[in-house]
Formats: sequence, structure tokens, C-alpha cells
Amino acid sequence: MSEGRIRRVVIAGGGTAGWIAACALTHQFPKDVLKVVLVESEQIGTVGVGESTIPTIRTFHHLLGIDEREFMSSVAASFKLSISFENWLRPGHRYFHPFGLTGLNTWACEFHHFWLDSRRRGIQSELGDFCLETVASRVDRFVLLGKDGGASQWSTRWASGGLSPDRLQVNYAYHFDAGLYAAYMRERAERQGLERVEGRIEQVRQHPETGFIEALVLEGGRVIEGDLFIDCTGGRAVLSEQALKTGYEDWNHWLPSNRAVALQTEADGPAVPYTRAIAHEAGWHWKIALQHRIGCGIVFSDAFMSDDEATARLLKENPARPLRDPWIIPFRTGRRRKAWNKNVIAIGLSSGFIEPLESTSIHLTLSGVARLLKLFPYDGIDESMVRRYNDISRAEMEHVRDFIILHYHLNQRDEPMWQQVRNMTVPDELAHRIQMFRDRAHALQGEDELFRLDSWTHCMLGQGVEPRSWHPLARTLADNDLKRLFEGIRQPIQQAVAAMPTHQQFLDQYCKAPPSAWELMYERARAHARITGKVAGVGGELRQ
Repeated sequence: MSEGRIRRVVIAGGGTAGWIAACALTHQFPKDVLKVVLVESEQIGTVGVGESTIPTIRTFHHLLGIDEREFMSSVAASFKLSISFENWLRPGHRYFHPFGLTGLNTWACEFHHFWLDSRRRGIQSELGDFCLETVASRVDRFVLLGKDGGASQWSTRWASGGLSPDRLQVNYAYHFDAGLYAAYMRERAERQGLERVEGRIEQVRQHPETGFIEALVLEGGRVIEGDLFIDCTGGRAVLSEQALKTGYEDWNHWLPSNRAVALQTEADGPAVPYTRAIAHEAGWHWKIALQHRIGCGIVFSDAFMSDDEATARLLKENPARPLRDPWIIPFRTGRRRKAWNKNVIAIGLSSGFIEPLESTSIHLTLSGVARLLKLFPYDGIDESMVRRYNDISRAEMEHVRDFIILHYHLNQRDEPMWQQVRNMTVPDELAHRIQMFRDRAHALQGEDELFRLDSWTHCMLGQGVEPRSWHPLARTLADNDLKRLFEGIRQPIQQAVAAMPTHQQFLDQYCKAPPSAWELMYERARAHARITGKVAGVGGELRQ
């Protein structure tokens, strides 16, 4: 299958996906070894709402040598400890999905088995009481142990809580402005030798026999040749779909939401260290606090809510002064049948889309780029590596899909959309996971799976799954011993959180964004508004 050695990579499209790929490739390969060119047009809008991430982004940044404080200041970022799920089980109910560890596990069974048995004995607590990230989220607190730049004044107090510092490390991600993030990654990539070409793709030139892409022809006639192409053109998938006809697997029958209306407003108070996901009768509402503004939006199914109804609801529930008009984003949940087809790798929205409920969009981009680096076809494309890339990509997307379906399917709401998803048949693997938890409180995490056992546990319990039984080992601990175990975990967490500053205080001291970053964001929003008609597609295109 090899088409020769790879010496020139062409990235079609910018945005978050394109500039992540560009930054990673130029960091990994010297420019005299691999030439990287990115083609994008300023006239094509971006979705611009990728504001929430998960902790894997920190590992990726570390590999690229990105300084956290510089990055956060540049993109007006805030910290994220968890997701607050509100009204998902039923109106008025709330639970946190935290990023951290919960309790102390044994090799034979996890902590939640002991917690479940404690409830049988009448010992009152919430599972989140034993997770530092949940307890800190409840009171909007945050600190990084051992970080300099003003953090040290709180670190000593925090570390004196009673548990070892290793045990009290915070697991976190970020909220940031997607446009500022793309600009930040672009600056790094260009500094590392990337060539950016401005222009719209007018034609994709393919080899007449193999179908491999040979070049992109831009408006005006300029030809950009390459050996390997990365498709970051969003839902249009100009290379993967329009040229190669890869095909798309639709998941709308499991995930009914197919539209969003987004809004950016001035900040309405101190930034909280979690994403809010608030269910409503036809979908859900996100609210994300950055340093300088709030990102918010309504995700909904157009079978149960109109664009006008969603927009009116969004404006009513977010009364702070808008920084730009709301904009509609149609989307189609599913995946490209091959992430890697011939000499094209689809990254980001061009490879598929799973709605933003668990903030996985940027992670899937990072994961796709990292996988490409590991399997990079420097000496030519081999079918075995392509198959491996596609197998992992498919399994990863399906795993994330199932975790999102879980939130919809496990509900006790009365509205028609929620009744529909509660009564639907879910994928076999997800049905099996739910049944194992319902039967024996057994949660699992596969070797290559994104969501940890703790994530499945908090969300299963939060969505109302009541196990009928649990591990017998939990019953062998005497009441007094169980209470001592619980207090030995809970008390140091409470003391540590009490010693933390507020999230806003820590942001201001550690990585406060300069006014120039805000001004850049506002200018980007104004420019974006001028080309809104190109964003959500005329024709329902979703672009990144």
C-alpha cells in the first residue's frame, strides 16, 4: 500500500484541530526532516465553542513543553475539577462527575462497595464526600500544591490537612477560549517552522489509479502538493468525505440532540471550577466560566424544540450582557467510517462528532494526533498501521458515545424526549455495563478506555442506578472500623479544602489574563459575527 516516503504533510483547515496537529507535528519533527504546511481561509468561520476539556490535555501540553501559567494567561483559561450535572435524573437533582480519585480502593474491590454497604448500615454520607475534587467544587475552591507564583502561601496550609501530599494532588482540566487557544497553538507552530497558506480549497487532486490525494488546488490556482494529508475541515470533511467518499455512521437514534445555540456573555460573578450541564425538556444547557466571560449554550433536538424556542430560553437563563448575538450550530452525531483513508487522516470534527456533554471533543483531537505520531508512516503507508489506527479510533469513539448515551438513557424525567431515550435499546456493551452495576455494583475500565472506573461509578449512581448487591468483602468490616476508615479519608479532604483559596483568588494570583487577551477575544468575536452565515453552514455544515 505504500506510496513512498512521507516528506511533506499538508493540513487542510485551521481551528482547534488544525493548529493542534500543526503544533504537535512541528514539535516532534525538525523542519528539515518533515515539511508541514497548513492551508486555511480567514473567510471560513469556526464553531468557536470548544471551551471545556478533560485532564488528558495536561499530558499533551507537557509533551509539547507548554508552560501552564503562560498558556492559561494567553487563553484566559480557568481550572476545571468536575462537571455538575443538574436535573439529569429528574428536575431538582444534582451530582458531580469529578476528575479525581474517590476513597481508597482495595485490590479486590473498589471503595464504592464499602460506601454502598455503609448506607445499608445507616451510616450517612455522599460518595462525593470522599473525593477532593467534588468537595472543592461544591464550595468553588482550588489550589495547586507545590506551584510557585503565589500558590505557595496556600500550599503549606493545604498540605497540613493530614493526608500525604501525593494523596491530595488535584486532578484537573481547563476551560478556555477556543479561538485564543487556536491562536496560541498557531504561534507555537509557526515558530517551529510551519508554513501557513491562506486560501480556500477549490479542488482536491487525486491519483487517477490509487485515489490517493496528491494536491490541493486553491482559489486563484495555487497548488499545494503533499505526501500525507490531515483533514481538519470540520463537518464538511472536504478531503475525507467530499473527495474520498469515506462514509458516515450516524448515531442520532441513540443521541437525539442535533442542534445547539451558543452565546458568550460578560462574566456574572467569580469563575467556578466546574462545567455546568443543566438538563431541560428537550436537551441540556451548558455554562462555562472563563476568566473574562461566560460561554453558554443550549443543546437540543429539533424534533422537540425549535431554534427560536432554544434561543429565547438561552437569553432568558443568561441575562448578563451578551458579547455577540447567539448563533445556531447544527450537528450530526456519529463517526467517519474510516478515520484514516488512503493518505488522509481525519482529525477533529472531520472524523466525527459526539455532542459536548462530557467535554471530549478536544480530547479526541489530541488523541487522534498522538496516535498519528505513534504510527507515523515516515517510510510509507502500510495497511497494518492504517488498520490499527482505525480500530483504535473506532473503539475510542464508541466508548465515548456509550458514556454519553448513559446520561440520556438513565433518567426519571417525564417529557417526551426523555421518555424516548429512557425506553430505547442501547448498544449491547453499554447495556451490559449498566446491568453489571445494577446486579453487583461492578464497574470496569478497559485498558485503552478514556473514562475511568470512578467516572462510571459516579455517573451510574448519579443517574439513579441502585445496585441490588455489592462485593461481600465490604460486609466484613465492623461498623466502628468502617466509620474510622471513612473519617480517615473525609476529614483530611475537608481540612484541605478549607485551607484552599477560592478558585477566582487562585486564578488572579496564578495566571490572570492580561487585558490584551480579552481584547483579542472580543475582536475575534466581532469578526466571527461578521461571517456567521459561514459558520453553521449554509446547508447545515458544522465547521471547526
